[in-house]
Order: sequence, then C-alpha cells, then structure tokens
Amino acid sequence: MNNGANSLFGIYVHWPFCLAKCPYCDFNSHIAHARSLGGAFSEEEFIESYEKEIEYFAKLKPGEKVQSIFFGGGTPSLMKAKSVEKILEKIAKCWSIDENIEITLEANPNSVEVAKFKDYKEAGINRISLGVQSLRDDELIKLGRTHSVSEAKSAVAIAQSIFERTSFDLIYARPEQTLDDWRVELQEALDMAKGHISLYQLTIEEGTRFFDLRNSGKLTMPDSDLAAKFYALTNEICAQNFMPAYEISNHAIKGEESKHNLLYWRYGEYVGVGAGAHSRLLLENVRHAISTERLPHIWHNKVSNIGHGIVVNDRLTREEEGDELLLMGLRLREGIDLERFTQISGRPLDKNKISDLLDLGYIEYLENGNLRVTNSGFSVLDAVVADLAA
Repeated sequence: MNNGANSLFGIYVHWPFCLAKCPYCDFNSHIAHARSLGGAFSEEEFIESYEKEIEYFAKLKPGEKVQSIFFGGGTPSLMKAKSVEKILEKIAKCWSIDENIEITLEANPNSVEVAKFKDYKEAGINRISLGVQSLRDDELIKLGRTHSVSEAKSAVAIAQSIFERTSFDLIYARPEQTLDDWRVELQEALDMAKGHISLYQLTIEEGTRFFDLRNSGKLTMPDSDLAAKFYALTNEICAQNFMPAYEISNHAIKGEESKHNLLYWRYGEYVGVGAGAHSRLLLENVRHAISTERLPHIWHNKVSNIGHGIVVNDRLTREEEGDELLLMGLRLREGIDLERFTQISGRPLDKNKISDLLDLGYIEYLENGNLRVTNSGFSVLDAVVADLAA
C-alpha cells in the first residue's frame, strides 16, 4: 500500500511552563517556577525525562533525518540555554540532522528572556519566534501579557541582530478593535518584520478566561462579517508589503517560510516530546496519533519509570488520515495534491462536491493540478473542509 509518505520529519519539544496564564490561551501550559516545576524536581531532572523520551521515540523511528526542531509551549524561553543544548545533543545522537535544519525557539519579549538569546544561539537555536501579540500597551494588558510595546520592539531588534531568521506573532480582530486601528498597527509590524510574521485572529476557546467573559457578556467579539473583513485586510496589506500568506495565519517573503509550519501542514511525520505533546508517525505503514500525559509532574514520573509519557496511541484509519490531510493541507496556499490524498485516504475526492465549491468560488485548481482554497473560501475554511471530507 502506498501510504503517501513525503519524507518530512521533525521534532516538537513542548515546554509546559509559563510565568502567567494568558486569558485567551488554551494550550497545555502550567504556572511553575524553578525547583517546583509542578513537582519536587529540578529543571535538570526534568530535562533527563526529555532525553529518555527522545530515546524511546528514536527506537520507534530509527534512521530518520530531522529537518526541523521546534521548542514551543508554554514558554520555552524560561529554559536554561544548557537545557536546550542537552535536548539538541540528544536529538543529534538519536537521528541524523539535515545540514539545513531549522531549529526554532518561541520566546516572550521580556528583558530577562531576551538576555539569553546569545546563549540560545550558542546552544544551537538558529531561529527565534517572539510572542509580541500587540503593538499597543493597553491591548497587551487586556491580553494578559507581561511585556510592554517598547520591550517588544527592543526584543525584535535584538533577535534580528543575533539570528539570521526571526518571526513574531500578533493577534488581531480583538474586542473593540477597528479595521483602521489594525491597518496602522499591522503596517508598523510589517515595517519591523524581516522575512516572516504570524498573524492570528483572536478566537475564544472553552476553558479560557476570555470564554467566561464572553459568556457573561463582558467581552464582545467581532461578528463573522467583520472578522472576514479583518482577514481580507490582513492579506491585502501583507501582499502589498511582499509578505503574502503561505498559510492561513503565516506570511513570509519567498524562501523564509517556516519549515516547522510546512512540515505540519504538508502532513509530514513528527515526534512530540514533553508533557501534552502530540506526534504523527508512520509505524509499520500505519499512521499513529500519539499524545503524552498533560500534567508535567505525572509526565515526568511516567517517563522516569517506563521511558515515555504516552497515554494515547491510536492507529488512524485511512479515512481519518484523509480528513487530517484536508484539514491541514487546505490551510496552505499551495493546496493539496489530489493524487496524494487518494493514496492516503483510499478514495478520491467527490467530483460533484468539488464542482459545487468551485462554482461558489471557495476553491480553485492550480496549474500543477493542486486544489486550494481561495481568499473567499478561507473565511469559511471549516465548512469547506467538512464538505469535502463528508
């Protein structure tokens, strides 16, 4: 059976700790510090669990070449540079490393974390992604961020002086934000950016503080029409600044696209290590959806005892694989290869459904035969994916 593998392989390292929980965040992050780290163990002991889990996954997937490593969280810039270095050394011992590997670390633009940038570079990091989120001080306060705009701008400049490749995130379509406000703020951001920027519409997720505020009537979000206008304006301004979208929320000049992002959206294979991390791996020609224990101290204890923190290891059906490929691949401007979809899912896409969506202007064919979502379709992407998958 042709499983539609594409030779893309990466490592995601999840650092689950933060100094504070942002009111919009539904990621697996926990408030912890220094010795506690969610349990009675040190950072050094915690790193030993990462090394053990990496070894376990290397036995599952021997002989792979790693093209990207991404430290996410949580707030991985709370890690010591020595901890990052030890994790990278273990990965290099377990797999071969692509000569053009991208190694990204997410960081907050606080002065304490920025002071570590040179040490991170020496440890092996070659790309920094900064969680700026807004260039307005009052909005940063509402978003629960602990840095100021001046700190953010300074952090971006320092990162750009140390690393050849950088990116930073902004959140838009915020409560009470107008299109004119965003136009000015986005242009400021693009004037700062070099190569890559991530722009996310604010979404309200269950279990967050913003979810409770919205449900109690204390937080009003843009309606769907206004949200669509925010998205259209974002793409228009970025294109004018030669940083078009290559994915629904990511913009880059040609050649500066994130390998980590592309590996995910192109449905490659990746190992996720750390508490609450996810993996997608082909094992004996079957794709597995793997996830680890979410609570850091339980994950640490589990890895210490048996070598891994895995709590879910599901064999995906071909239909489930096809659904995932649609969900991820249609986020990309390059679209999806229909032949690969058939190889993975075991069935072609319904021609009648494709025809209907073409007529609505939500999808289009590219010259190479790939199928992609149009600008109009991106505003209803979930519906487009659901229609094609049904």
